[in-house]
Order: sequence, then structure tokens, then C-alpha cells
Amino acid sequence: MAIEPKPTRRRYRTGDEALDAKIAELVEASAIRNDSDLLTEMLTSCFRVARDRADRGEMKMVNAALKEFAYAFKVFKAYRGVRKVSIFGSSRSSPEDPNYDCARSFAKAMAERGWMVITGAGPGVMEAGHEGAGAERSFGAAIRLPMEVEPNVVIEGDPKLINFKYFFTRKVTFLKESHAFALFPGGFGTLDETFELLTLMQTGKSDLHPVVLVDEPGSTFWESWLNFIENELLPRKLIDREDLHLVKHARTIPEAVEELTAFYRNYQSVRYVGGRLIIRILRLPPDDAIAGLNSTFADILGPGGIHPTEASAREIEDNDEPNCQRLAVDFNNTSYGRLRQLIDALNQH
Repeated sequence: MAIEPKPTRRRYRTGDEALDAKIAELVEASAIRNDSDLLTEMLTSCFRVARDRADRGEMKMVNAALKEFAYAFKVFKAYRGVRKVSIFGSSRSSPEDPNYDCARSFAKAMAERGWMVITGAGPGVMEAGHEGAGAERSFGAAIRLPMEVEPNVVIEGDPKLINFKYFFTRKVTFLKESHAFALFPGGFGTLDETFELLTLMQTGKSDLHPVVLVDEPGSTFWESWLNFIENELLPRKLIDREDLHLVKHARTIPEAVEELTAFYRNYQSVRYVGGRLIIRILRLPPDDAIAGLNSTFADILGPGGIHPTEASAREIEDNDEPNCQRLAVDFNNTSYGRLRQLIDALNQH
């Protein structure tokens, strides 16, 4: 297998040669060999913020964001091998609300299948999610708000509870650590999270994840939301019909659980290597099935099409899914909804 050279990058500097030399000396003294280039750039960025005369408020924002990310990485590190589902929904749902019971039942079902849950750690649907999964299989990503909402009693005091100052660091953490998302009825926050998830996947700024809409039997909440999407956005061509494949409305808890878990029946993950999209899967389809995929999905493929490939040197170096099979996809980035359909097709093998 040919060794892929790492792309050369222009050196990132502070603009002060003496300071750059001190940073290099500090990184060398740290004895951190892996990713020393990134550590150098992170330190350089901090000094550039200061040297470019950022005011104290801006410095505090950068400092807090770095600390929040660092702590979140540390908390989740021990659970890297466990799949996690984020549960979003209203903090105002009472235990008597049928959607509270739905969230609790859903979380319990996912925990029984070996998954962990992440919620915003508040009351309502978030607390229901933690109740269903149990504290040992729960993470809390709380946000500090002016009204001083306390973490729910299930996750309060748990070492897997993280308190965030900023919504953006909290949102990045949800997206980074989750393998799936379940959305229950909620207000502005829930709808914001719904649209942001779909926007990030629609534009390719996030890996594809299964997203399921769940509500109580007989509810019109998500049905009305989907009707708005189909009746107002589609006719105006503000989205493509294929974008609707990025989300599914589940009518029952078993249907929701199946939608999320089946996404990983064969598919595992993706990564771009040398400009090619590499799909990592457990089982390669037979040759005739791959030929069929090339025909069915020709609209989103370049001349390279879809074909089996080996793990690249870079993936091996990073120990990134080394035991998976791989398909190289010459994806033309035209429709991530269609890419989701390709993943669904691979999950049939």
C-alpha cells in the first residue's frame, strides 16, 4: 500500500520570532510528541489573540471556551467505545406529561441495548431521559442560565455532569459525542437544536447521524412541523426533497429505537482521506451489489464511483477503525440526503 504523504501546511506564527522560538521551546520541554504541531498552533493562537489587542471580555470568552472543551473531552474520554444518543425536549414537561413517559421509556430501551444517553441535565424531558437510562448510563451537559436552573436529581453530583457557560461549546459537545439524536416536543431551544442538526448534516459540516422525532401517540407536534416543512419549504425549493431523508418521525418507541440502532447495523463511520470519502463498514457488499450502488447513486458520484479500498496509512497511524472494511466513494457533495440513502442501502447488506 502506498504511503500517503501528509499535506504540507504553511507555518502558523505569532509574528514575533523570539516569541515563536519560546513557544517551540515550551512544546519541546512538554515532551508531548503526538500532535505537537497542533499544540504549537494552539499556543500561538492564544498569543495572537493577546497581541492583536483583544479586550478582556474577548480573552475571557476564549479562555472559558478552551477550558470547557478540555473538561468535556476529559469526561467523555473513558466512554469513547460506547454509543450515545442525545435526547432533546422541553424542560417544562411534567412527570404527568405523556411525552415525559415517552422519553423515559425511550431512554430505558436504548440503555438496555448498551447505549448511553446525553441530555441537557435539566428538568422535563431531560430528567425523564436520565430516569430511563439510570445515572450510570447518563451524561449531563448543563448550561448556566440567569434563572439558575439546577441539574435534575438523577445527574446532580455525578462526575459525568458538565456545566457549560456557552451554548456553542455545549452544542459542539453534543454533536461531537453523540451517535444519534432523539427529539421530543419542546420550545425554542428544541426547535433550534432540530434545525441546527439538520443544517449541519445538510451542508456536510457534520457527519451523518440518525435523527428521530418522537412524541406521544396521537400527538400532532412533529406531524405539524413536518407539514410546515413539506408545504412551505419544499414548494419554494428552499430545501430538496432528499433532505427529508435526514430525519424520521417515529410513531412508537420501538420504531424510534430501531431507526437509531439500525443505522449502525453495517455502517460505522466516514472519513475523508486524500479528497475521497471513505465509508467504514462491517461487511462489504458483493461485487454485483456494489455495481448496483454505482448505478443507483450515479447522481452523487464522480468518475471514481464506489469501490472497495484498504485502510490508508493515515487511518492506520491514527488507529482509526482499523478492523473495518472500506468503500472509497467519489462523492460530489451535491446531496447529503442522498448520501444518507446510500448508507441505508449499505445497511441492508
